[in-house]
Amino acid sequence: MANLVYKRVSTNQQSTARQDLVLAEAGIEDPVVFEEEPGTSSRLHPLQRAKFGELLTYARPGDTVHISEMFRLVRGNQHILDVLDVLHRDRLALRIHDGAFSAMDLTARHPRTGELLSTVKFMVQTLAAAGELQRDLQRELTYDGLRAAEAKGSKGGRRPAVVAEKAGDVRTAYLEGRSIAALARDHGVSRGAIRTAVADLLPEHTANEVDVPAPELPVTLDMPGKVADYLRTTELEPAERAVLDQGVAVRRGQGYTLRVSAVPAVHRQLLARCQPLDGGQGLPTVPAQRKARHEYENRVSILAPIGP
Repeated sequence: MANLVYKRVSTNQQSTARQDLVLAEAGIEDPVVFEEEPGTSSRLHPLQRAKFGELLTYARPGDTVHISEMFRLVRGNQHILDVLDVLHRDRLALRIHDGAFSAMDLTARHPRTGELLSTVKFMVQTLAAAGELQRDLQRELTYDGLRAAEAKGSKGGRRPAVVAEKAGDVRTAYLEGRSIAALARDHGVSRGAIRTAVADLLPEHTANEVDVPAPELPVTLDMPGKVADYLRTTELEPAERAVLDQGVAVRRGQGYTLRVSAVPAVHRQLLARCQPLDGGQGLPTVPAQRKARHEYENRVSILAPIGP
């Protein structure tokens, strides 16, 4: 008997991270996953959705349909009853792993008539009506809040997006460990705007990309002072200049090292920038500088490689 997993999100900005967590905790064996295209509205009847249709075509009697919570599959009262009828017709079980419906056997039928048990039907209708009431109240409260804000002179609508000139700074700061909430405050935009600006750097994005590594985390390395002094005199990218400026100097006898925190890719870029310290290309070789560069190279070389 197969375990069929169904997932759906309502907008392109949402992810299935929460659903994935609930389903993973359920310990489903050998799941066959059917995931709707992002932005599939809950208003569309489940029986008209592409992936749920594929699931029903794939299913065989005795299989179990798994969802994280009922409202990932259905919203309205009639939708629920329609889906339960189809599952009963195809002799499929339904397992809901979170929310009010998780404690109920929604497929329970009268042993003689085959009709949905009256108690189950009553609970389904009651909980579905409660869900619709909650959404209606949220819409009413949102409307009242907007009217109150307009009366005070506030303008409604979305907060501005990150302007193109600032996008590079936002991405650099995010890679250096600045949180999305802090970046939103710094630039006077919503967290959603920041997420849009760094969308390809987010863990949930890279986890879904084939052969794309997860974002690198900052690593702290001690850069010899002679290397740091040389790099400060060269032309650097903004991200490279930023990590040098934020480095902490640590005295070492007559010299010093600069404690630099950066993602491995930036450390490798800085290492490449100080290649001239090895001499060649008409430049004189200074043994102390060459030694310093080799020390930094040894520290960078132990970082995980970028890819295969």
